Amino acid sequence: MIHSGKTILVVDDEPMTRAGISKTLEAWSLGRVRVLSAENGAQALEILDSQPVHLIVTDIRMPEFSGLHVVEKLRGKGMNPVVIVISSYPDFEYAQTAIQLGVVNYLLKPVSKRKLIEAVEQAMRIEEDRERLETLEKIADPQLLNTKADELRYSPPIQSAVRYVEENLQSPLGMREVAGRVHLNPSYFSVLFKEQTGLTFSEYVTRIRLRKAKELLIRTRLPISEISEQVGYQTPKYFIKLFKDYEGKSPSQYRKEMTGEPDAI
Repeated sequence: MIHSGKTILVVDDEPMTRAGISKTLEAWSLGRVRVLSAENGAQALEILDSQPVHLIVTDIRMPEFSGLHVVEKLRGKGMNPVVIVISSYPDFEYAQTAIQLGVVNYLLKPVSKRKLIEAVEQAMRIEEDRERLETLEKIADPQLLNTKADELRYSPPIQSAVRYVEENLQSPLGMREVAGRVHLNPSYFSVLFKEQTGLTFSEYVTRIRLRKAKELLIRTRLPISEISEQVGYQTPKYFIKLFKDYEGKSPSQYRKEMTGEPDAI
């Protein structure tokens, strides 16, 4: 599996090893992953201070800064990239420290191409899981969390309605139509939905749509107009107004604050 748009930093003071690892990863990624390299820990820290890196593949023993020293420095700055360490020595103390620092794999030289790629693919899956969790924390809506906590206690029609809404955000989601799909009278459905979820049907739909919009703003570079369509709003102007009403800022401002990047055109 190739993880598009990611950056891997290879850190090794041995030129041949550094070049070999970099070339292997470039060939594996087919150009869809950016592979950077550094010849020592100090150079690695300079790169890490200047741009986002998703995975570090580093030698342990290097002049000045060891690979683990680089990881410690990053942790001290609140940065948490996924790390694979490579060593020429089966050193238990180094391995123990690596585990304590959250390093996800410890490979011994010489590393075969197969083992390297397997370790990198595993590490990138871990990185994506972390990113997904961080995104979920950022987009959390306390009122939706409360409704989700009680979801198992909903009656079958309301459970079906909730599932239908979440699976059809791009479609028009009128209360009358959804009530019909779960075989309830619209008036009774309205009362039952509010009683069980704590939200009116229209507010629930809005909050679910905005949660998905926030996820797309953080995790993609899609333009606002396309995100608006994907979450069921045909006019970006209305979507932007609604987003401001709920979040106190425009989608563009939200994206910039959460990612540090300007909005896509």
